[in-house]
Amino acid sequence: MLKANKRTVWFLTLLSLVAVISIYYLKKEAPMTLDGMAIFGDNDAVTVSKTGDAEGETKTVYADSMAFEELRMEVRNERSNLQDQLLSKVQSPDTTAEEKSAAYDEMAELTKLTSAETSMETKLKALGYPEAFVRKDNGKVTVSVIAEDGGHSTKMAAEITQYVLTSWEDARTVQVEFME
Repeated sequence: MLKANKRTVWFLTLLSLVAVISIYYLKKEAPMTLDGMAIFGDNDAVTVSKTGDAEGETKTVYADSMAFEELRMEVRNERSNLQDQLLSKVQSPDTTAEEKSAAYDEMAELTKLTSAETSMETKLKALGYPEAFVRKDNGKVTVSVIAEDGGHSTKMAAEITQYVLTSWEDARTVQVEFME
């Protein structure tokens, strides 16, 4: 009975290896023609028609949100590098227990900060801003938003500032930027 199980395992392993190699060679000879980055070009716009407006009016919607995605990626990369440095500090045999504890605390703070920023972006979207980017550094919060209808005012900035200051207890200053 034991030999049959070993043979079955070897057969399944060999079969899966052949399947993986076959798929590799099929993809190598006929690669996908769709490049994921080609989907999002600089000229992406959405055609919007409202009653009473001129038909075929185009408004760029995705360009600004792509800029926010680039900002998010930069922040994510910075924090990932910092997280890696802290992790190497924790794993180092030369690091003292106090330094390891401080590194763990800092890693937890980075996770908490990222979560809080994402939560604030979601709350700002719920307030009626279609896209928002929030970054917090040492008590200073920078909020970038795309204002609906392309307009912005000091009232909107004051509303966002007040909302951030009341929602985030350790936020000392808030800077609001409107993207058009």
